[in-house]
Amino acid sequence: MPLYTELPADIESVDVIIAGGGTAACVVASRLSDADPSLSILVVEAGPNSYQDPTITVPFLFFSHLMPTSKTMTFHVGQPSPFLGDRPAIVPTAKVLGGGSAVNFLMYSRGQRSDFDSWAMPGWSADELLPYMKKFETYHGKCDTAVHGTDGPIHISEGTFSVPRATDTFVHVSEKMGWKEQPDISDLKTVNAVQRAKRYISPQGQRQDASHAYLHPRLMDGKHPNLHVVVESKVVSVTFDGDRASGVTFVSGGTTRTIKASKQVVVSCGACGTPPVLERSGIGAKDVLERANVPVLVDLPGVGDGYEDHHTMTYQYKSDLAAEETLDGIITGTFDIPGMLQRGDKITGWNCLEGTGKLRPDDKDLGHLGPQFQEVWDRDFKNQADRPLTLMVLIMGGEEPVPEGGQHFSMSVFTAYPYSRGHMHITGPGVDDPLDFDAGLFNDDNSIDLLTCRWAYKKQREVARRLNIFRGEFKDKMPAYSANSKAKAEEYNKAVSSDTLADHEYTAEDDAAIDEFIKKRVSTPWHSLGTAKMAPREAKGVVDETLSVYGIKGLKIADLSICPKNVAAHTNATAFMVGEKAADILIKELGLGA
Repeated sequence: MPLYTELPADIESVDVIIAGGGTAACVVASRLSDADPSLSILVVEAGPNSYQDPTITVPFLFFSHLMPTSKTMTFHVGQPSPFLGDRPAIVPTAKVLGGGSAVNFLMYSRGQRSDFDSWAMPGWSADELLPYMKKFETYHGKCDTAVHGTDGPIHISEGTFSVPRATDTFVHVSEKMGWKEQPDISDLKTVNAVQRAKRYISPQGQRQDASHAYLHPRLMDGKHPNLHVVVESKVVSVTFDGDRASGVTFVSGGTTRTIKASKQVVVSCGACGTPPVLERSGIGAKDVLERANVPVLVDLPGVGDGYEDHHTMTYQYKSDLAAEETLDGIITGTFDIPGMLQRGDKITGWNCLEGTGKLRPDDKDLGHLGPQFQEVWDRDFKNQADRPLTLMVLIMGGEEPVPEGGQHFSMSVFTAYPYSRGHMHITGPGVDDPLDFDAGLFNDDNSIDLLTCRWAYKKQREVARRLNIFRGEFKDKMPAYSANSKAKAEEYNKAVSSDTLADHEYTAEDDAAIDEFIKKRVSTPWHSLGTAKMAPREAKGVVDETLSVYGIKGLKIADLSICPKNVAAHTNATAFMVGEKAADILIKELGLGA
């Protein structure tokens, strides 16, 4: 098994180096090796090996990756922001073989047709990308096989466990509010609808990550002898021979090594990791590089610019759920995890996310959001009927334990198309020099993102309080409404039918309280993208439609940093698709498999 924590000294040069071992990287390496097993490939990953790590393979242990002691995550801390109550945004990114697919919340969703069409790059329209979306999937359940894959390496299913009474009431309430249940809202077109959750979990209850589905089988089958992976090795920079990428330098166990690449270097370190690698290599905005004391090789202002992420709020509610119907026991420590794993309890193949929806405001909602929001709506949404404003997820459990004890459920909502922008830059030439990171949350003109979050708060609250599992709100987990506000936190009233419940009415004072609450608690779902965009160079693009970096030969980028615009979805499916598309581009350019 050619997987190392220290690369053998006799490996000094390979054909292709892939800097980074995340989702797209695993796909690219595996597909290239399939196309030509004689092609020598080296994947360099900063994090640990993922093979048969139960915190990765067992879905219900996903919470472990967010622990402060996690070895599979890097926590990027931004500067304190006046838009967030003077607190910093903290964005976790994967640091493990398999990347985000190995540590995320396992929720399956896709972007919309207009998302990919808006990228406006040759070869990257929705119709052109659909074969790559299908290629990685084996989709279990009712679906249109013209839209979903049936024989790919990644299984999409409901897993081994669910809470039907929670999902049933979620569907019932949503339909009463005008959002009908659909079997598939990842068909690139459906909106204003809800769905019972699909997950990156096999029917047998195993996480479907890129390392176990793509890379590990090829490292172990004896048919890909020239596919090499080194973990616990951090890429410092790309090396060059004139205007051509010639290899990479990385640090492993305190030792710095440079390995040559005779054919291609692919940077795949993610939206937060790729810009620092490029900038330490001398590729980036001239002023950024000069401040960091890095010689300028290519002045490319788009590197590290335009960072974006979905804005996420998760609201926690009291419930009548039983202990075995939530994953609260993971957080409170009351689950007998070793025993559950030994018995193979079905709940271990679950991620506690039960339902999801893609939602748009109606005319009444737009009236409440104001004229500036209406202007944006008319420009960006009105004539694109497949674009949701927010995504909503029903979660069986809470983000944190509460003093009252008991079981909880949560509603999570996030902006589909944030207008806020940030950046990710280096401050010095060393791999350990601090990064200049700004997530940019809520820094957009006219506070459109904040208005979106306010609208999403109100909508998820109306869903939550109508669910038959609802047993009240937590006052300390709600906006600080005034004592006489009609919108203040409510206790459960069993005598009131959810079907006749009237919506809350909010005053301007209530809206201000909601806004302050959101600013102090908003986070991200770590859907980082857009820091090395695929766009014309004059539009701050970093790569062209072949993923080639402008101004350099033999250097490509294959990760979510290349996304020109956001997608109304959890981003894992897009990362798999980018990997499949990038692999196809490389196979053709390198003349493999002919």
